[in-house]
Amino acid sequence: MNLLKSLATISGLTLVSRILAFARDVLIARVFGAGMATDAFFVAFKLPNLLRRLFAEGAFSQAFVPIFGEYKHRRGHEETKLLVDHVTTMLALILFGVTLVGIVAAPILVYISAPGFAKDADKFALTVQLLRLTSPYIFFISLVAVAAAILNTYNKFWVPAFAPILLNVCFIGGALWLAPYCDPPVMALAWAVFAAGIVQLAFQLPFLKKIDMLPTIRFSLKDEGMWRVIRQMGPAVFGVSIAQISLIINTIFASFLAAGSVSWLYYADRLMEFPSGVLGAALGTILLPSLSKCHASGNTTEYSKLLDWGLRLTIMLTLPAALALGMIAVPLLATFFQRGAFSASDVLMTSHALVGYSVGLIGMILVKILAPGFYARQDIKTPVKIGIVTLLATQAMNALFIGWIQHAGLALSIGLGACLNSAILFHYLRKHGIYLPEPGWAKFFIKIGIAVLALGLTLWFGMGSEQSWLGSSGWARIARLTLLVSAGVAVYFAVLAVLGFRPKDFSRRAIS
Repeated sequence: MNLLKSLATISGLTLVSRILAFARDVLIARVFGAGMATDAFFVAFKLPNLLRRLFAEGAFSQAFVPIFGEYKHRRGHEETKLLVDHVTTMLALILFGVTLVGIVAAPILVYISAPGFAKDADKFALTVQLLRLTSPYIFFISLVAVAAAILNTYNKFWVPAFAPILLNVCFIGGALWLAPYCDPPVMALAWAVFAAGIVQLAFQLPFLKKIDMLPTIRFSLKDEGMWRVIRQMGPAVFGVSIAQISLIINTIFASFLAAGSVSWLYYADRLMEFPSGVLGAALGTILLPSLSKCHASGNTTEYSKLLDWGLRLTIMLTLPAALALGMIAVPLLATFFQRGAFSASDVLMTSHALVGYSVGLIGMILVKILAPGFYARQDIKTPVKIGIVTLLATQAMNALFIGWIQHAGLALSIGLGACLNSAILFHYLRKHGIYLPEPGWAKFFIKIGIAVLALGLTLWFGMGSEQSWLGSSGWARIARLTLLVSAGVAVYFAVLAVLGFRPKDFSRRAIS
């Protein structure tokens, strides 16, 4: 299987999901605006979303996929299936307990994650009510990630990539049709989260059955592989989820700032997640199974080449995205969100956060490429140590920036922290000889720099004043943004083509 083709497939489906996510966020912004109700929901959704990444997409995937790949490569089907059954049963039991804690201890969790809400009794009570309804999402969506890890190892990448589309469909349906029947209306979003977890899990089950990997309830405390996964999960919970923990801490800080700060950070994060998901998550998804197979077979040369391939693709595609997010933040936000209850003032406030995030976009995506370089080798300790340093540095920057630029300082701290994280990960990969750069990096950087400069000039002269975007109508903004983005993309890739870049140069086969 061609990894570039797999990347295009996953990125394409992720793009569809992100477009639907934008549609959902535009709809939420129009219906609910940026105020008490949305602040409450975003906090209530952020907590189970964080735990999903801690227990599943983060810790579980990074701990399970290398060991699962080893079983699949070196042991028979029966042993591999037994590992899946034992691990899934154990994880389901843990997740059930976590879900119950989320429901019962909702007031405590809200107070910890958003203590500033305590001064507004109605806001606090609404957040608790929403959290109790969204908590079961932890259970269902974590099992979705288990299924995704198995399917990705079997190179069935498109199935897990399609599942998030269903989440956005549920959100849109809830905001459009369910909100008028809920009191308060924002409860419709919590019901949408609840339903989305069930729908996404049900969608993947037939594909697991087709490859004879549909988990059954089997439990044994003597399974060596299961305990290996659990031992790896412990430190991976922290190591993989540094950025998410930082976002939760940022929510705590933001809860003390002006009303709307949590929502401004959320909408900026949604735009930042667009390139992060389309490229970073997709590359990380296809790299980890191939890296794990290289490690299992002892192929260190191909291991290094895979990392080099991922780094070059990341830099080529992320640098222009980061520049664009920072330069045309107001045009993007005005076009997507400025309507209904979402005002021009909200656009400007959100743009400050988006610029802060854009500074660190390259670091955020590089972490998703570099961290698998350790996890595929079943090395959890090194990323954890680096993660601790990153978390401390991020919070130090929060304390420095928040008094200066308010909520935008929180976004900037996340971005700079991610850059620090990726820089240290890269240093250790080089130091231990895990990654040896292929020839031609100097010329590669020069060519990318020229193309990025051309892109920047195109956006600068084509954007016009920010006020012209805030004052124009919806369809006029859409037409202008489409033309501006199309011109930027055309110029960037045209310059790359003139400088000798060809798609076939980035083609690479998956490791079988």
